[in-house]
Amino acid sequence: MASTLDQLKAFTTIVADTGDFGVMDKFKPTDATTNPSLILAATKMPQYQHLLQEAIQYAKSKASNLDEQVLEATDKLFVLFGNEILKIVPGRVSIEVDARLSFDKEASLAKAKKFISMFEEAGISKERILIKLASTWEGIETAKVLEKSHGIHCNLTLLFSFAQAVACADANVTLISPFVGRIFDWFVKNTGQKTYELLEDPGVVSVTKIYNYYKKFGYKTEVMGASFRNTAQILGLAGCDKLTISPKLLEELNKSIAEVKRYLDNDAASSMDIEKVALSESKFRWMLNEDAMATEKLAEGIRNFAADGIKLENIIREKLSS
Repeated sequence: MASTLDQLKAFTTIVADTGDFGVMDKFKPTDATTNPSLILAATKMPQYQHLLQEAIQYAKSKASNLDEQVLEATDKLFVLFGNEILKIVPGRVSIEVDARLSFDKEASLAKAKKFISMFEEAGISKERILIKLASTWEGIETAKVLEKSHGIHCNLTLLFSFAQAVACADANVTLISPFVGRIFDWFVKNTGQKTYELLEDPGVVSVTKIYNYYKKFGYKTEVMGASFRNTAQILGLAGCDKLTISPKLLEELNKSIAEVKRYLDNDAASSMDIEKVALSESKFRWMLNEDAMATEKLAEGIRNFAADGIKLENIIREKLSS
C-alpha cells in the first residue's frame, strides 16, 4: 500500500519546510519554503559553509562598509540557498523579506525587487520565486503592488486570521501560508484544552474556513497550510491546495500507511452558503485587533523571525570581521 505521504500527494501539493537540501532530495516535494530561522539553522551545518563563504566574498566585492557588507551577504545567502533548492524542486521557492520591514511598504518593495534581480542575474526566472511577506496591512499592500505592477509572485506568511486571508485574496496574491500549529499553540496555552478531535483543531478549523471562502468566491490565491505540530493536523487538511511540512513530519508520513481521506474539496466549497466580506484598511485593522490570538501570534512571529535574522547577520558580521 502507498505511504500516507504518497496518498496525500494525490490531493495536495507537498512543500518542504526546510533549508536542508538533503531532505528535499529525499522526499521530492514540488516546492520549498525558507525563512530566517531555517536559513540560520542551515548555516550552522558543515555542508553549507561553502554557501556562507560565497556570500561573504560576494559582499566584499559589493561594498566596503561593514554594515553594508552584512546586508549584501545576508541577501546573497538567501539567494544562494534559493538557487540550490531550485536545482532539486521542480516548482518554486519562497524567499522571505526581512521581518523588520513588515510595516514598511516601500522598503519591502525595494527588497523584493532586489531579490528578484539577484535571482535573474543567476539565471533564475521570477516565475520560480515567491517573495514571502508578513501578513500585515503593509505587507499585503506590498504584495498587491508586486503582483499587479511587476508580475512578482508573493507568499503571505504569519497568517492567523480570516481578516488577513480576505485581504490577501482581495490583493490577488499568489499564495497564503496560514500557520496551523501556532494557532493550536495559542489555544492550548489560553484555554487549557490540550487535545482536539481531528476536524476540531483550531488551526485546522481556521484553514478550512479560509479554503472554503476562497473556493466559494473563485479566488485564485492558493492556500498553503503551514507550521504543523503533528500529522493529524496535516491529514485534517487533505485536499488543501498546498501543505508545507517539516522534515520530521514528512518522515512520519512517509513511514505510515494510514489511509488518507480528503476533507477539503473545491466543488463542495463552491456550493456552501458563505457570506462575502468587504474589507477596508480600518475594518481589517479592527477585525485583527478583535482577534487576540491573531494579533498576539502575528506580533510574536515578526519578533521571532526578526531575532533570527539578527542572529544570522551577527554570524556573517563575525566572519566578515575575522
